[in-house]
Amino acid sequence: MPDTEIYTGGFADPAVASAHAFRAAMDVMARPGEIREITGGSAPEGLSQAAASLILTLADPETGLFLAPDVDSAALRGWITFHTGAPIVPATKADFAVGGWDALMPLEQYRIGTSEYPDRSATLIVESPAFEAPNATLRGPGIKEHARMYLPDVTLMQRNAMLYPLGVDVFFTSGSEIAALPRSTRIQPEG
Repeated sequence: MPDTEIYTGGFADPAVASAHAFRAAMDVMARPGEIREITGGSAPEGLSQAAASLILTLADPETGLFLAPDVDSAALRGWITFHTGAPIVPATKADFAVGGWDALMPLEQYRIGTSEYPDRSATLIVESPAFEAPNATLRGPGIKEHARMYLPDVTLMQRNAMLYPLGVDVFFTSGSEIAALPRSTRIQPEG
């Protein structure tokens, strides 16, 4: 990516696009397992449109962002700095972390909050080429009876859920689509 490309992209109409993206992010977090379209942001090389829209919406100069090795680049760092002002930080200090599942591991490196401040935990933005066939059944807040979703590691996500009200929350992104798994969700493997 040439240096000038860090200035391109972002939201064409920031007020409207960020409101729509924020609504989509909150909707999927409130309804685990649902997949929604999240559009409006032009993605830099290395990120999906959904992940770029989340970063443009949720990151600011006060939110530390960790870039996993599979997405980290000088050009992406420049794009994030220009569009959001978010500092790039180590995983242990991240408010948000973005990358592929394997590159984001181990999960234990992220903040899970404290008993006094459970909201001081990290949120992962997990990039994948596509949403795969469901391998887990979800129950809990925001789910009428149950929902089904693909999780890269069902056992690890079950352990994360057992930490509730602590733990990490996860957005899954692919292309222009987004889904979420809040830490409050109870998870059962299928099959």
